[in-house]
Amino acid sequence: MRRRTFRGAVAVMALTTAALIGTAGSALACHSDDTRPHPTPGKATPCAEGTDLSQSDVDFKIVKNRLNISKVHEGVTVKRIVVIGGDDGFNDYTPGAKGLEKAAPWNDLRAPFSRNGRQADIEKWYLCGTKTEKPTETTTAPTKPSTPATETTKPSAPASSETVAPTSTTAPAAVPAGNESGTGGGLANTGFDNSWLIWIAALLLVAGGGLLALLKFRRKAS
Repeated sequence: MRRRTFRGAVAVMALTTAALIGTAGSALACHSDDTRPHPTPGKATPCAEGTDLSQSDVDFKIVKNRLNISKVHEGVTVKRIVVIGGDDGFNDYTPGAKGLEKAAPWNDLRAPFSRNGRQADIEKWYLCGTKTEKPTETTTAPTKPSTPATETTKPSAPASSETVAPTSTTAPAAVPAGNESGTGGGLANTGFDNSWLIWIAALLLVAGGGLLALLKFRRKAS
């Protein structure tokens, strides 16, 4: 009985030791120098149903073996960031936990170390969370009135009661050339006034008549 008990105890200890060694080996195979994630050995677990996000939902850049997420698009909430790389395992980040900021930016995210102790390159990464679609705006065209608007006519301007008397224009009488000074027409006006010749002629006629009368009177007297 004692031998059987001793053999059973040895077997249990061996199995326990093997399990501990395997667990330690797995733990050593998946570790990281980043204290923010949870290094997990094995194959990465996918997002819960309906929580898958696209890499296009964020603005990101990978520099060497570091993932930098600078911005999360409107309506998107990131609840999990998984970075895969190395021999076996992945780093599981949760925004707002273990020193990781709750909101972006999130910088220097990385995969766990490989078994050789070197930093593994990022082979794959994905996001989990929720996304609210922005409602599309619909614009409705204004409806036209069923009855056409009545046109209002402006009252015509009243006719003026004032009558305008016709204006008559009388053209001035044409003055014959050379008779602007009233001396008779026919000759060009040279500025010479000939009215005094008429008076001289009249005086000569009177003097001639008187001389003839005087001569007749003397003849009768003789």
